[in-house]
Amino acid sequence: MNFPAELKYSKEHEWLKVEGNTGTIGITDFAQKELGDIVYIDINTIGETVAKEAVFGTVEAVKTVSDLFMPVSGKVLEQNTALNDNPESVNKDPYNSGWMVKIEFTNPADLDGLMDVEAYKKHIGA
Repeated sequence: MNFPAELKYSKEHEWLKVEGNTGTIGITDFAQKELGDIVYIDINTIGETVAKEAVFGTVEAVKTVSDLFMPVSGKVLEQNTALNDNPESVNKDPYNSGWMVKIEFTNPADLDGLMDVEAYKKHIGA
């Protein structure tokens, strides 16, 4: 499995790429493998401020539906609309074409609660 070292990780299996006071969020390679074939992504929080650990959308796979949890508090600025027609991008490339939302941090201190790559690997037993 692939876990880029420059990302931050949540216990709920979201990743966060920090870029100044904004970030890009998606689900980890581990999460997409656990879910299986992803067929639909539902995110309807654009423009909203979402609290840390609150649900910002859902991922539907062939066998299950899973909530997406915000790893840090932030305002949802943008959604990856390419996933509307190609949700399988999350399975193929979860860290690049499979990103889900971009946010502006409302509480940068939340970043301190996220895991680095080594802690995340330990969290999932990898």
